[in-house]
Amino acid sequence: MRSRKPKKLSAEDRALWARVTKGAAPLHSRPRSDVEKNAANTGELGQKKATPAFQVKDFQIGDRAPTSTLQPHLSPSLIDRLGHSPVKMDHGTYRQMSRGKLKPEARIDLHGLTLADAHPRLTQFIQAAYADQKRLVLVITGKGKDREDPGPIPIRRGVLRHQVPGWLMAPPLGALVLDIRPAHLRHGGEGAYYVYLKRRR
Repeated sequence: MRSRKPKKLSAEDRALWARVTKGAAPLHSRPRSDVEKNAANTGELGQKKATPAFQVKDFQIGDRAPTSTLQPHLSPSLIDRLGHSPVKMDHGTYRQMSRGKLKPEARIDLHGLTLADAHPRLTQFIQAAYADQKRLVLVITGKGKDREDPGPIPIRRGVLRHQVPGWLMAPPLGALVLDIRPAHLRHGGEGAYYVYLKRRR
């Protein structure tokens, strides 16, 4: 069975259809899609109007650039975190130690040493104190320079003072150390640490 060819509209039929559809209105309004809404808001399909993050002010040749008020900020120091960390030793012992009433059983002075010299000396000292079954030892680091480095990259005062707690918590010393606390003023204050060692098994 042959398929019938669609009948072509005459010029008169097309003119009549154009007059009918000219005044026709849709029965249901189609909701606009998100893309169409975005295009209406931005003026272009798929492109948002870029809002400048800052405005460039007019300037004249020879004018000085405004000085920035932004200052570099350092994250909380390891010393600050140690002071607020949970107490791991006996609380009665901690109270006496924090008041400076406990006398360290041994001490080491790393003040003035380079990091390369201080690290092996500290490791040897802690291991020897642990072998001798000592519990409370004092590690003196010094406070470092009198002021912060004003350079573009902030550097903390007292590199050795900030490095020692990390050494004490890392292997191999971390397995021997129970707690680390800033020393009382009578034992060096900010320039020294109490290191409370674990009991030897």
